[in-house]
Parts: sequence; C-alpha cells; structure tokens
Amino acid sequence: MRLVLGVTLAMLLLFLGLGLVLPKWILFLLTLALAKGLVVLSVVLLMHAGLVSFGQGLFFATSAYTVGFAMKLLEIQEAVVLAGLGMATSIAVAALTGLLLARYREIFFAMLSLAISMILYGVLLKAYGITGGTDGMGIASPTILGLTPPPDRLRLAMYAFTLVTVTVMISFVHRYADSPLGYTVRAIRDNEVRLEYLGISVQRTIYLTYLLAGGLAGLGGVLVALNVGHIDPQLAYWTTSGEFVFVALLGGTGSVFAPLGGAIIFEFLRTYAFKYSPYTWQMTLGIIMLAIILFMPEGLWTISKVFARSPREWRLSWKRSA
Repeated sequence: MRLVLGVTLAMLLLFLGLGLVLPKWILFLLTLALAKGLVVLSVVLLMHAGLVSFGQGLFFATSAYTVGFAMKLLEIQEAVVLAGLGMATSIAVAALTGLLLARYREIFFAMLSLAISMILYGVLLKAYGITGGTDGMGIASPTILGLTPPPDRLRLAMYAFTLVTVTVMISFVHRYADSPLGYTVRAIRDNEVRLEYLGISVQRTIYLTYLLAGGLAGLGGVLVALNVGHIDPQLAYWTTSGEFVFVALLGGTGSVFAPLGGAIIFEFLRTYAFKYSPYTWQMTLGIIMLAIILFMPEGLWTISKVFARSPREWRLSWKRSA
C-alpha cells in the first residue's frame, strides 16, 4: 500500500511539473487521456469479475449531459460541484441498470450493457429540443474552488484539476482492490460457484462493483466535458464504449496504473497516426494495436514487469533461455 501511495504521489509531482513545460496541445491530449483513463479503469474493475462491459458510454454520456444541464438550467459553474453531480447521476443510473445486469454473465452481460447504452444514444439523438441532437451542447469554462482561471491559464488549471482528481480516484480504487470486497470480485472470475457455496452473495458483490464502475466512468465523462467544452450523443455510441474496452486490453489489467498508461499511449498514437497518414490513420492505428496485443497479450503493463525484475530473476531467465 505504501509503495502504491509513493508511486502515486511521485507521478502526481512529475505530471504537475510536466504541465508547466509542455505545449498546450500536448497538455490537452494528456488531460483527455487521464480523464478517459478513469473510464478504462472502470472497465478493468468489471474485468476483474470476469465481465466485459460494452456499455460504459452510458455513464460517460450521462454525467457529461448532467454537467451540460446543470450549467444551463441551474447555472452551476463550480467544477467540484459538477463532478459530484455527474458522479451521483451515473451511480444512480448504475443502481437502476445494475439490478438487471448483475444477474447476467459473459456475452449476455456485454450485450445487455451495450443495448442500454444505445437506448440512451437514441434518446439523446432524437430529443433535439432538449439535448441539441447531433449538434450537442456547449459547455462553458468552469470555476475551480471558486476561482476563475484566466484564459491563458485555463488549460493548465483544468489539467491540474484533472490530475488531482485522477490521483485521488487511483488511491481509492487501489484500496478497494486490496479490500475483502476486491478479493471477492477476483474470486468470482475464478470460481463463482465455490463462492456461492461459501455463503457469499455473488450478485450483490457484482452489483456493488458495477456501482463503483459507473461512478468512475461518470467522473471521466465530467472531466472530458469540462475540458473539451462540448458534448454530443456520440459519447453514448457503441464505438465509444468499444474504444474503452480496447484501451483496457491495450494497457492491461495488472495494476491501477495500467489503464491510465494505456489511455495516454492510445491518445498519442491516434493523434500521430492521423497526422502522418490522414487517409489511412485507422488502418495504421489498427496495425500498431494488433502488433502490441499479439506480442504482449497481457497488455503494455507487462513491460513494467520486465524492468521490475531483480538481478537474480534476470540471471534465472537468462539461464533458461540459454
């Protein structure tokens, strides 16, 4: 636990320092990647229980539109309050949909989560008078702890707010993963029937994990909405949810830091692929991702395992290969 806290604080200081020297466009990409990394982390939490959700766009869009309506109708501008509202709305939606989804496993869970997300997409698309339809809604610049950042410092302020928020959530998720509930979730993936015989309510455990995943995805949606300044129904579309699953596989599930690393790498790969091959960037990105998944099936996080080996482990590995 102390090691993870130390690494988290070190990364916080490192990224805060980088924010002072990086160009604004890189700062923007990094902020988006960190925000989306929370949604990917929610996907990984469900993967620990052996569940794959293709419907995290449901919470991603719900919280983003909550921000839009809170600003438009209630005239709330404070980022902390908006983050709380977005998370609360997402958890409420997860509480309702989880009553159904917690009963299902494997492909049934995946398809039902996708279907519910697409229902929201249809509502957002057709309710033009309320949501703006395909045009979406504009999001004004927020205040942070009652302070209004100057225009030339807004990007840096939002980056710092996003970074601190993500750091807090990483610490919380790590505590959850090391709790009895976290161990129970991983045991569900290994042998659900045995847990039932031990008297543990598998459905209740999955339901609670689904609530946490919904809250994380919702917070990611709030941060993206505040940073981009615009929301549209595409946030709930199946390709958005599929992207989160893809990034989860890319980063790996071995650590709470893996989804964030995967999200950062994915954002920059996509940006540079579009820059150097604007007409075939999707194919270029697909080839790169396929190569990573083929050669590192456990995700990019396996690289950290290699460098974390002790000298003795390196010698044993060398002898086996010789």
